[in-house]
Amino acid sequence: MNLDDFSDLIERPDGGVRRDAEERRERLIVPPGALGRLDELGEWLSAAQGSVKVRAIEQPKVVLFAGDHGVASLGVSGRPAGTAHELVRSVLDGGSPVAVLARSARVPVRVVDAGLDCDPELLPAEVVRHRVRRGSGRIDIENALTSEETEAAIRLGMAIADEEADSGTDLVVLGDLSVGGTTPASALVAALCGTDASVVTGRGGAGIDDLAWMRKCAAIRDSLRRARPVLGDQLELLAAVGGADLAAMTGFLLQSAVRRMPVVLDGVVAAACALVAQRAAFRAPDWWLAGQVSGEPAQAKALDRMALNPLLDHGVTVGEGTGALLALPLVQAAAALAAELPERPEPTIPEDAAGGVPDEES
Repeated sequence: MNLDDFSDLIERPDGGVRRDAEERRERLIVPPGALGRLDELGEWLSAAQGSVKVRAIEQPKVVLFAGDHGVASLGVSGRPAGTAHELVRSVLDGGSPVAVLARSARVPVRVVDAGLDCDPELLPAEVVRHRVRRGSGRIDIENALTSEETEAAIRLGMAIADEEADSGTDLVVLGDLSVGGTTPASALVAALCGTDASVVTGRGGAGIDDLAWMRKCAAIRDSLRRARPVLGDQLELLAAVGGADLAAMTGFLLQSAVRRMPVVLDGVVAAACALVAQRAAFRAPDWWLAGQVSGEPAQAKALDRMALNPLLDHGVTVGEGTGALLALPLVQAAAALAAELPERPEPTIPEDAAGGVPDEES
């Protein structure tokens, strides 16, 4: 497998349709610019859908890739290593923030186990049936995955994207359910952006104290030493310092772009995978939106590199797709406005002004 092949498969959203949509926007009853960013979103949706008049977002889906990371054993996360299955269980039981919001918005949630470190019997068969391996390696001293596992994870993500596109999903909210996942994500961003560990090290969704931050920074520093020799090969990079869930998300993002299915990115893990995918196919980011600012410096670095401007900044750091799901109503509002706002009526021209000859006075 060569991820560079995606560069030939991914086309940009229709630029001609976008120009037509911009012209139509000039004719709507609301003055241009009065709706702020909603105008830009509406035009982006027109291009993505290939239709000047935007179709409503009717079948959105939250897709969450789950996995555990061996580096969490170093105490770099606010949660104990190997407990990502508890996050999954919380989502499935309806008690997590993303589950509550999804239920309120009537948006289905799909959880995919790419690399959880738990017995499969703890979760429904539908969740665990795609698992690539049990947990990912400790990236500061060993590879996260073998080459074969990395390819399997990429293909898993591609298959999930195909399933969603085939089922009619018209927009995906993409997030992760991981313990330790922000560490490999930050290592990927640092490697691809050529920055030091301290520049990208944040405190994660669960929050960590200063000592844990120092441990995390050291783990990212050591991971970078292992990442830099394989920077020219995205598959080898994901194998070295990624993880099963991150590789699957990368495959999902690339295949979603192939299938012309828009994706809203959540936090730093999704942003890191997007950055790897951009390295493989430079047109792919045109199919993605950044849902929110997570507060992670690596996310800001990645989004800046891809020129993606987050829709929201509410200080939401919980992860799990929550912030991106909060942005979904904004995208749906943009679609509704672009589709339903009427155009200004053409001004009526008096007959005299149109060249008519006035009656002579008697």
